[in-house]
Amino acid sequence: MSTYLLVHGAWHSGRCWERVVPLLAAAGHRVYAPDLTGHGDKAALLGPDVGLDTHVADVVGLIRDEDLTDVVLVGHSYAGLVVSSAANEVPDRVGHLVFLDAMVPEHGETAADLQPLTRVLIERALASDSGWRVPPMPELPPPYGLFGVTDAADAAWLRTLLSDQAVRTFQQPVRLDDPAARAIPRTHIHCVANVPEGIARRAVPANQPVWELPTGHDCMITAPTELAELLMKLS
Repeated sequence: MSTYLLVHGAWHSGRCWERVVPLLAAAGHRVYAPDLTGHGDKAALLGPDVGLDTHVADVVGLIRDEDLTDVVLVGHSYAGLVVSSAANEVPDRVGHLVFLDAMVPEHGETAADLQPLTRVLIERALASDSGWRVPPMPELPPPYGLFGVTDAADAAWLRTLLSDQAVRTFQQPVRLDDPAARAIPRTHIHCVANVPEGIARRAVPANQPVWELPTGHDCMITAPTELAELLMKLS
């Protein structure tokens, strides 16, 4: 039995994993899919002080509170930064890092460094009335959809899960200064269908596996069975 900790990306909530969690659990694995601060059941906590460090503390706190070890720590999209910094804090408790169509940072980098589009979102948020709210990305014309979700019913459900993101989450740098964290095995899963223009993806080192899913960005919604099968290869 393995322990999976699934960390959602920007604007989403832990509910985005609802189709994957039961598949992993049915195979006998322990699965956690928490809401990060400011999202889902923690939406009321959203504020200008919520940053990347807040989300890292969410994940590290859960790992410590539940006394989890040998965790398969999965970060989707923005959460590539979250799981990287979390693994840096508790490298002895993380057995494998999975970057699911995710940002893959180096020490000191921010989301804006990794994804040029994020810089535009930051500028708009700072110039807005709130000065810190980043609204969810808009739905794009076919074949791109809403975060890669093109089915009308699925997109409607996804909209109920989305909420504003605090700009500080895109501005704070990642901490990767513990050599032990760099020794944690890493696997990358790329969603390769209908990738919008302007989306950057960092080259993966040759010693780190890369798997591909022929689906859109929110693969936990569009291809949950295929995703669960890939994740269970790591158990």
